[in-house]
Amino acid sequence: MGKLLRRMWRYLSAALGGKFEEVADPKIQIEQAIAEAQARHSQLRQTAANVIANQKKAEMELERAMQQLEKLTANTQQAVVMAGEAESAGDNARMVELTSTAETFANQLIAKEEQIETLKQMVLQSTRSSDQAKAAVAQNAAQLQKQLAERQKLLSQLDQAKMSEQMSAAMQQMNTQVGEDVPSLDEVRRKIEDRLAQAHGMGELQADSVEGRMLEVEQAAASNAAQARLSEIRSKLGLAAPAAAPAATPAATPAATPGTPAAEPTTRPAGPAPSPSEPEARPPTDG
Repeated sequence: MGKLLRRMWRYLSAALGGKFEEVADPKIQIEQAIAEAQARHSQLRQTAANVIANQKKAEMELERAMQQLEKLTANTQQAVVMAGEAESAGDNARMVELTSTAETFANQLIAKEEQIETLKQMVLQSTRSSDQAKAAVAQNAAQLQKQLAERQKLLSQLDQAKMSEQMSAAMQQMNTQVGEDVPSLDEVRRKIEDRLAQAHGMGELQADSVEGRMLEVEQAAASNAAQARLSEIRSKLGLAAPAAAPAATPAATPAATPGTPAAEPTTRPAGPAPSPSEPEARPPTDG
């Protein structure tokens, strides 16, 4: 029974999860993921700040212990010197008191040295922890920047996908029936093509009719009148008429056959033309 209930629960979870993924807005999911990553980064920074604070605190305690150690060393040395002076002066009671004081300073000195060794270990450990925390924060910051860049890329792709979907829906709507009273573009195109074909047919029938031939004759007459008018205007302006395109290419001159004299050129060679006042030169005659 318990196994069946677990299977049913997993099935319902998968089904509900699939439905949720279908209706969930990807933009909101992206923002949720980025917000969660930023919250984790803030917690990591806070933890790293606490680790670094512990390191600074251990360093300050070590520095204060080192100062106390220096002071205890000086006091111990001073007590030993004063005990020696009392012994030289023959003051045994004073010597015993100062010797006891020197021993007390020495015991405190030993305890302080042990404390300093412990503090050094703490400082060393806290320094390693601080370095690791800084590295973790830097790595997580780089990862967060990468996720932010990925968010911009995903949002851009999401906008492109939405635009493509809208364009596809618009094209599909244009190619299908929009409503009962609104024709599609295909129907309008067919109507226009039908009217255009009918107009072309009527035009061909009109061209083959008597009225069409009469119109053609009138157009030709109007064109000839326009050409005559242009020729008249050119002659008044002293302009030459435009050269018309040659109707046909002149045939080539046939080659001379053997035994047949070649035709003389009809054009005379270029030279100075005789003056009207001068008589033509005649060949001399005999006698």
